[in-house]
Amino acid sequence: MPQIRLNGCQFHYTDQGSGPPLLLLHGLGSSERDWEYQLPALTPHYRVLCLDSRGHGQSEKGGAGYSIALFAADCLAFIDALQLEKPHIVGLSMGGMIAFQLAVNSPQTPASLTIVNSAPEVIPRKPKEYWMAGKRLFFAHVLPMRAIAGGLSKLLFPKPDQQHHRDTFQARWNENHRASYLASLRAIVGWGVSAQLDRIACPVLVVSADQDYTPVEQKREYVSRLGDARLEVVADSRHATPVDQPEAFNTLLLSFLQEVDAERTLTHEVDPA
Repeated sequence: MPQIRLNGCQFHYTDQGSGPPLLLLHGLGSSERDWEYQLPALTPHYRVLCLDSRGHGQSEKGGAGYSIALFAADCLAFIDALQLEKPHIVGLSMGGMIAFQLAVNSPQTPASLTIVNSAPEVIPRKPKEYWMAGKRLFFAHVLPMRAIAGGLSKLLFPKPDQQHHRDTFQARWNENHRASYLASLRAIVGWGVSAQLDRIACPVLVVSADQDYTPVEQKREYVSRLGDARLEVVADSRHATPVDQPEAFNTLLLSFLQEVDAERTLTHEVDPA
């Protein structure tokens, strides 16, 4: 499998398909493997690159100095190293935060953003939000990974016919390097770029599950503060929408990407300079 060294860290990635570049960014505790239901739909149309964030999957583990800004810098270095011109970027959960940070830091880089079950900040502001953040940090630090994996698998995939997803998710999550996982979780809490959303210059698709951790209205609010942005809600879905509703998600994503590509082609033809 391809490996690349960036910013003092060894990264694992996959590179499949052909066409315009498309970078997929996974969520906390996940890896490139969790895009398995997207690859058959995307690779006939796009060069699809899946990057394991530092501390995740087969990338180098550590746990010191992690931040969303560092994860975004890793992605920018990856894009530069592979000479990806105007890639589309798709981020799920923590991957969506990384995509937001990247687009704020380097507005000229992405052709588009697709943000899935994520937000431009994770900053507690109300007593209930402080309680929830503190509870999540506490249990993550005291429970073994197998207990966290078991609880999350049931939360994400509660239906009787989702046993395969529960088993797969639990096995993969249990492989996490504990120090890296905790450092990544700490990097999320308190992070935010909400005040800089006006820097994002590309089209944005926000995908929200109807039963995500955070309500649809929260996504609707930040979408209203973006320029060229739209919100799509996927029914009968929880936080792992690309897994529990892959066909609906893939249809939305492909339609958006092809619309952006068509608009870019038209703009280039009108103004080739």
